Amino acid sequence: MARVVVDVMLKSEILDPQGEAVLGALPRLGVGDVASVRIGKRVEIEFDEHAQNIEEQSRVIADQLLANPVIENFTVSIEQGSTETGPVGAP
Repeated sequence: MARVVVDVMLKSEILDPQGEAVLGALPRLGVGDVASVRIGKRVEIEFDEHAQNIEEQSRVIADQLLANPVIENFTVSIEQGSTETGPVGAP
């Protein structure tokens, strides 16, 4: 089974109001050394073991469905034979 990770981020010249909101909240948490925050999205797609042209299919999915190429960039990472891991972070 192949797992594909698509990361979508606003282009650097596009205003990121969510990132600005997080940046504005950080001083209230006692964090003052952060210069900027950008918010994006991560999409994980699992292809079955018989899938072919995974990279090409993933790019079509990302370009035509997951990202708006006018204002967003995306990266596609393919993890062959990935093992499942649990979430990282606070319980």
